Amino acid sequence: MNILLGVTGGIAAYKSCEFCSLAIKAGHQIQVVQTQNASRFVGAITFEGLTGRTVLNNTFDAAMDHIQWAKWADVIVVAPLSANTLAKIAHGLCDDLLSTTLCATPKQTPVLLCPAMNTHMWMHPLTQRNVEILTATNRFDWQMPVEKRLACGDVGVGGLADPVVILQHCESLC
Repeated sequence: MNILLGVTGGIAAYKSCEFCSLAIKAGHQIQVVQTQNASRFVGAITFEGLTGRTVLNNTFDAAMDHIQWAKWADVIVVAPLSANTLAKIAHGLCDDLLSTTLCATPKQTPVLLCPAMNTHMWMHPLTQRNVEILTATNRFDWQMPVEKRLACGDVGVGGLADPVVILQHCESLC
């Protein structure tokens, strides 16, 4: 299975490395698309070492690549999905390689969104409204955040789901 993994900015980005490792061990191909903010948490070289592929992060390296990668994927998973990228998707904004690729994704390709953020960010009315907007499209699958002690010390819903669970969900979509 070809998995396009979108990684957005947040402390949970380190769990995307575990997801890559698990998927590769299961025989899947992984291509990482990383936002600029995600690279502040986990460097591209880490993902390149895990996947054997160059990380994609610049819309203008090759102008049409976002379309080709969207077609290549059997499934797209965004883990972690930040509140910022969630809002971009909900409102059709395409200002980076990940949001542009998601907009260019063929209708038949499953897209799994895996939010992860601080509890207050997750529960914020505008974040919840963005989830409602995306859910109403019937275009996206969700692996909702889990309740746990978060990196900031708060306890509540907002943690990224376990990478094993995310991979199982991806496999069930194909």
